[in-house]
Amino acid sequence: MEKLYKFRKLGLSESALQALKRMGFEEPTPIQEKVIPILLKGKGNIIGRAQTGMGKTAAFGLPLIEKIKEDSKDIQALILVPTRELAVQVLREMNSLKGEKEVQIVCIYGGQSMEQQLRRLKGGMDIVVGTPERILDHINRKSLNFKKISYMVLDEADEMLNMGFINDVEEILKSTNAKKRMLLFSATMPARILSLAARYMGKHKTMTVKRKRFTEDLKNQIYFEVNAADKFEALCRIIDDEDEFYGLIFCRTRVDVDSITRKLIDRGYDADAIHGDVSQYQRERILDEFKKKRINILIATDVGAGDIHIENLTHVMSYSLPRDSEPYINRLGKETTAITFVTPIEYRKLIFAQRAARGDIQKEKLPEVKDLMKLKKSRIKAKIIEVIKSEDYGKYLELAQEMLKRRKAEKVLAALIKYSLHDELGERGYTEATDVTVDKKGKTRLFMALGKADGLTLKKLVNSIKKATKVDVKKIEDVEIFDKFSFITAPFLEAEVILKSFRRKKGKKRPIR
Repeated sequence: MEKLYKFRKLGLSESALQALKRMGFEEPTPIQEKVIPILLKGKGNIIGRAQTGMGKTAAFGLPLIEKIKEDSKDIQALILVPTRELAVQVLREMNSLKGEKEVQIVCIYGGQSMEQQLRRLKGGMDIVVGTPERILDHINRKSLNFKKISYMVLDEADEMLNMGFINDVEEILKSTNAKKRMLLFSATMPARILSLAARYMGKHKTMTVKRKRFTEDLKNQIYFEVNAADKFEALCRIIDDEDEFYGLIFCRTRVDVDSITRKLIDRGYDADAIHGDVSQYQRERILDEFKKKRINILIATDVGAGDIHIENLTHVMSYSLPRDSEPYINRLGKETTAITFVTPIEYRKLIFAQRAARGDIQKEKLPEVKDLMKLKKSRIKAKIIEVIKSEDYGKYLELAQEMLKRRKAEKVLAALIKYSLHDELGERGYTEATDVTVDKKGKTRLFMALGKADGLTLKKLVNSIKKATKVDVKKIEDVEIFDKFSFITAPFLEAEVILKSFRRKKGKKRPIR
């Protein structure tokens, strides 16, 4: 089958297909299969019911990039998102998806310098990605004009409702032209969102993509914080730390699968790979080898391993946080350990993965090299003793006796170990892995459903957090207090402490998100 065949069937151009190929994608997700053809061909509005992590950005991003007129002097599309973190994420992915096409995309959110944004906007743009409050601010300043846009996207609309932005969204909608096409994505459909859709979207198509129910008895779910450059080193240490590793390792793209497989084989591991470029004959042969444990490591894309169900796996590993947790969770047995590598910039995705797994994903530290060397030596001793007990060494006795006539036994044995196991016991195979902690590398924005109308001030807010959590308040930044809600920025670890403390004290009200 032609590479990217299913993406091509959706009606995407060669330029888009080349961008997808460079990114290593193989097949569309369900929401992409439903939305892309309608956006490319149809004229109506769309409501997409889908959760985070199901490929929504590409679902609306690819068609928007296809439809953009490169010679236009007007803004052609507006994408509203609830948080600046998501705004940056959408911008990054759309810049990758546009490939060689000359499409100008700008990101607008609170916390950026207003002067810097104003200078950037003077340069012209085709697509604006931003948060409601800052977009509305620019509309009021007349530095943004959406009277001639062709498309408007509301991403994670229910989250914008939860964060108190829905009135801002309505004000922005009033400043746009009536003939635009609208796309609204939301995991849930509260009455307020349905009302907004009825008022501004008119006739529309609703498309729903649901996750399958996850098993609820999953155990042994852990994650390791690593720099992207140290992932392969971390993978090797985890494999070596297990007496009999037998696992599936998932990557997002075919390029990653091929690269990791090649490096594992070069290091002497019994590994093979499955992805969309593997023929059916090869696939069946590789799976047979894996099931018979002739190879103990199988690396795959989630699409390439769509129908793999292997019993008695010791590990299912996410080399990168997946776009959709289901393919990974679906393969976990009660005795299987699920491992995820998380880089500092992926921590927000980990929070969604924890929600999807319906349980805690515990943080662990990578095994130390010195501990792995002790473990290897212990295994070698055990294997040698096992051979001695079996007495299955008769044909080697004469050679052994000859070597021992003029040399000490310990020197002969040491030489044999070096000759046979030099690669396995040599520390040069391991490299240094830098310690990573997300509180040093990443921060998050917290929303509080209290504001000036509740008597909240900067001093009261900070003192309340300090008293309830003992967190160093010097680490709290960008405090913004509005009439009905407030925002603070904190390092991830401090943010976790704050969230847990206020949920425990306030119960179901959950004043902080």
